[in-house]
Amino acid sequence: MESVRRFLCVLPVLVALVSDRFVALAAFSQSMDSDFTFTLPAGHKECFYQTMRKDASLEIEYQVLDGAGLDVDFLISSPSGQVLFSDYRKSDGVHTVETEDGDYMFCFDNTFSSVSEKLIFFELILDNMDVDEDPDEWKEYVHGTDMLDMKLEDIMEGINNVKARLGKSVHIQTVLRAFEARDRNIQESNFNRVNMWSVINLVVMMLVSALQVYLVRSLFEDSRKIRT
Repeated sequence: MESVRRFLCVLPVLVALVSDRFVALAAFSQSMDSDFTFTLPAGHKECFYQTMRKDASLEIEYQVLDGAGLDVDFLISSPSGQVLFSDYRKSDGVHTVETEDGDYMFCFDNTFSSVSEKLIFFELILDNMDVDEDPDEWKEYVHGTDMLDMKLEDIMEGINNVKARLGKSVHIQTVLRAFEARDRNIQESNFNRVNMWSVINLVVMMLVSALQVYLVRSLFEDSRKIRT
């Protein structure tokens, strides 16, 4: 009897831990984020595909980090081939699509440039991808929660709030890193240009100085020859 009594005392704590884990799984399975950076050669076009489900959401944010003009053509098309969004020679953009079942295609086009390659960063945010799963299924595993004097709904709401804020923080940090990379590339390009033009100006000044010395000396040499 003593062992049974101890088991009944520990049971609510075990149930609370299990329920807490199911709450966390339900809260964190609703969105997926991923980001990529790639080099798009001059005169080329690169397309990517993302499989989506109905009533989900696809958000794409892109930035051109490096390359002459910092611009690129961009488009998103639906599984049926309809162009949903298109940008012409832009440096960045954000687009959100309410999706249906099928493969969505988004392309980056650098065919208008025959010389400069582009370094491109883009981020995908997929929401509501687990629409077939019932977010309340975890409740069937929970029993006797009244003994803990705690509301699982409040825990779930708190975890969802933390998850949403963490997601926003990660998204902002990723975008800031992309902007920082682009600004650094611009500064390095300007630095190289300043150095190049400084060297050119120095060489020109030295040539002009040598030419002036030669002309002045030639004038004095001519005057000596006339006197003789």
